[in-house]
Amino acid sequence: MPRSSLVVGTRGSRLAVWQAEWVQARLQDIAPEVSVTLRRIKTSGDMIVDVPLAAMGGKGLFVKEIEEALLRGDIDLAVHSMKDVPTALPERLDILCVPAREDPRDVLISRGAQVLDHLPTGSRVGTSSLRRQAQLLHYRPDLMIEMLRGNLDTRLRKLRSAEYDAVVLAAAGLMRMGWSDQVTEYLPPEVSLPAIGQGALGLEGRRDDAFLRDLVMRFDHPPTRTAVAAERALLERLQGGCQVPIAAHAVMKGDTLILDGMVASVDGARLLRDRIQGPVSEARELGVQLAERLLSRGADAILTEIYGEA
Repeated sequence: MPRSSLVVGTRGSRLAVWQAEWVQARLQDIAPEVSVTLRRIKTSGDMIVDVPLAAMGGKGLFVKEIEEALLRGDIDLAVHSMKDVPTALPERLDILCVPAREDPRDVLISRGAQVLDHLPTGSRVGTSSLRRQAQLLHYRPDLMIEMLRGNLDTRLRKLRSAEYDAVVLAAAGLMRMGWSDQVTEYLPPEVSLPAIGQGALGLEGRRDDAFLRDLVMRFDHPPTRTAVAAERALLERLQGGCQVPIAAHAVMKGDTLILDGMVASVDGARLLRDRIQGPVSEARELGVQLAERLLSRGADAILTEIYGEA
């Protein structure tokens, strides 16, 4: 049934609000007769900034309170970064739209404009991600990887104030904010495989909201939705949370989907990578198959050890 107004829920960071405003603008273009307003919601991940994400459980830290607002009917649509969304959604909710993906790569920003290979031994590199930590230590075990929490602008400020020699961030956020000129180096996936869903947005709503589903499906991007589905299927089979050293990235070439996956120990000493390809129509099945391959090669032992320490 048509409605005259919609409320979009978002986290309060500058990047999250930018993403929500982008969605708001798309909705206004499609349905100018509908009033679309934003509501900022504080999540657990925003409120606790002095504890590593992994120590907080990692699952749903940036979406739980927003999903609760959806279920109560306080908001109609939630705008998430897909990499923050757990693989299991509440029963009445669904990802109604996955827009076209921004650059999924990680980037390095260093104070001396030095690329990763040229950072001096002992350089302090900030990241909040165990996935990035594991891969960086695997590639450069001589670096000091230190916890770096906070919003994107907070992390950049800490770099400028010399608390860190370099930071590793997602390219997508910097590009959306117009800050890509600060990037020192785009890290190749061979060095830092992206997080599941990195660079993609997920628009979550109530499953029975046909009016909203019809609106947002007009800027859904099937190739991105399919790629993210393959990545999330791998994560679900590995029973991994957002903050476990698991990575996956899918690309499509014609009717073929190519999926890379990675599982590592937190210290980067053990790192398993594999690749699978097959029909785009079997995206989820390919994600599960790649997860099974990684498990058979020892990922189960790595993950058991990580979960035992959590």
